[in-house]
Amino acid sequence: MDKYLMNKEGSFMDLQQAQEEYAQALRLGQKEYRTLTAAGKNPYPEVLDTLLKGRSGDSVVDLGIIEVPTEQIVGTKEAGRTRAFSAGFMPLLGTNTEFASKWVHLCDAHLSEGIREPILCYEFLGKLYVQEGNKRVSVLKHLGAPRIPSIVKRILPSPDGTPRIQAYYEFVEFYRASGVYNIQFRHPGDYAKLLSFLGKEPKEAWAEREQRTFCAYYQYFREAFYCLETEKLEILPEEALLLWLEVHPFRDLGRLPAKELKKSLSELWDDMVVLSQPDSSVVSTEPEAKAGLLSWITAPSHLQVAFVHPLDAESSTWIKAHDEGRRHLENTFREHITVKSYFHADNPLLAEQLLERAVEDGADVVFTSTPQLRRSTLRVAIKYPKVRFFNCSVDTRYSSVPSYYGRIFEAKFITGALAGAMAQNDRIGYIASSPTFGVPASINAFALGAQMTNPRAQILLRWSCQRGAHQQDFLEKGIRVISNRDAPTENPAYLNFGNYGTYCMDDSGQWEAIGSPIWLWGNFYENIVSSMLAGTWGQEEHPHKAVDYWWGMDSGVIDVQLSQQLPTGLKVLADCLRDGLKSGRLDPFCRKIIDQQGNVRNDGKKSFSPEELLNIDWLCENVVGQIPEYDDVEDYAKPILRELGIHRDTIPPEKEGSL
Repeated sequence: MDKYLMNKEGSFMDLQQAQEEYAQALRLGQKEYRTLTAAGKNPYPEVLDTLLKGRSGDSVVDLGIIEVPTEQIVGTKEAGRTRAFSAGFMPLLGTNTEFASKWVHLCDAHLSEGIREPILCYEFLGKLYVQEGNKRVSVLKHLGAPRIPSIVKRILPSPDGTPRIQAYYEFVEFYRASGVYNIQFRHPGDYAKLLSFLGKEPKEAWAEREQRTFCAYYQYFREAFYCLETEKLEILPEEALLLWLEVHPFRDLGRLPAKELKKSLSELWDDMVVLSQPDSSVVSTEPEAKAGLLSWITAPSHLQVAFVHPLDAESSTWIKAHDEGRRHLENTFREHITVKSYFHADNPLLAEQLLERAVEDGADVVFTSTPQLRRSTLRVAIKYPKVRFFNCSVDTRYSSVPSYYGRIFEAKFITGALAGAMAQNDRIGYIASSPTFGVPASINAFALGAQMTNPRAQILLRWSCQRGAHQQDFLEKGIRVISNRDAPTENPAYLNFGNYGTYCMDDSGQWEAIGSPIWLWGNFYENIVSSMLAGTWGQEEHPHKAVDYWWGMDSGVIDVQLSQQLPTGLKVLADCLRDGLKSGRLDPFCRKIIDQQGNVRNDGKKSFSPEELLNIDWLCENVVGQIPEYDDVEDYAKPILRELGIHRDTIPPEKEGSL
């Protein structure tokens, strides 16, 4: 000991401080041990060899010396002396042990000269496990060193198609381009989203300045994030950052004072709670109007309702359908509501301005009528938690903005059955819109309906979001029964316009209507507003959830309009199917179903859940055609695929920012 101190030129002060640091670290380690033990958790560092036991096919890649984030070091490669440390690498052995003496000497060396020798560790799924240098890690973690030089060996897991492994391989690509180690997403597609918010291409190399800027901003964000007691949530700070970037540009992290940053995060608290839950989203398939004991106290006597649209009713049949829903709402509630519509919210800036204006005009509830308005709606909704916002889309990720849509596949099943009965050559043309959530379910329901009335029926699939004269192509192939876009409302005139619903065509191209699914948005708006006026809204069964209202024929939001020329027998069939769907006795998918690859998707003994139906990304065996990839659709359809595409997690959003 005397020789050691002499070599340090009598640095008694550093040694004394190092001893005090060990005593403090020991207290922290013992406290962490007690806390984790009481919670029934492992109080020691993780052991990589235990995690890898039984695995095969993994490979090892040498990465060389890297400055790794200290917080990413979570365990040791082998069991060894793990019981000398708490889970956070704080010491657990007494001050008179040899272990304590070595720890103190390392701490003393670091205080006087700095620890320069790199440790050796293995990386697995973004976490680091020490092979050599665990006491150096303990000292540096205790003293708050943000990074540690390390010789890193990466264990590459065998690709198995699971979301976690997919996300890890995305991290490998992200790190290769950015050099940023401490962003560890758990879900595929999240790295692409982050890069889009930063204005970077997936494999674009980062300049050193960009890396420093991002790491500094991210650390600033993390500090604000951990001030919100987020240890109660199962959410990573990088996942919270993605949510925050949905609302704020990245550059704001360099501008917002700490107080304002914390406030902006607290405004997203409910949505972070949703993100932290494994079953964070709920699909509500029917109205939930239930009277509460105190509803007469909370019920408003009057509501101001706002509709915000990207276009107007004259230029868009979709907006026209929602505007007819607005008219139904006014006729139903008359003096109990005031309704105002805002049109031409056709870019994010205008959308937010019109949403702000709706709130300024006194709106109590706001409906935005297209998925493209979802993010703008979220940005305004978190600022006004007392105003209720809804967005017409599916698969929402935000508790602040519930989504609403219709189970159009039920009506497609009926028109498919009619088409199968009418197709004399067993071939039916189908023009789908775009590969978004729920659309493959509609294609398959139509195909199953056609197969029910004609076991030989084949559905030739085309997409309106792809180039081609699809209807003419069908005619040239001898196909005379075609399913096209749905009629937007129950106006019978749409069945006479052509290009709507399902119809028959002769050799000259003359058509005759069969029938079409229709949207009755007024019934949805009536139900929501009625529950608010009754004081029952807010007593939902799904608190702290992102709710998708996905209602069908039993709610009156979806129906089928039949041609007056339809044969009587087919009208009777359609009415029977409609009654079965409304009552719940009929499930189009509760039967044996085989997909195009010959896989049995249903053995006929189960019903698909709403979530399974929304996420269908396969086609039935009697469908001829494929689901297009993002790069194969027209440019006008790409924004909706980024929002609601069935493979949206693999689609990079449009670039929004810049480092």
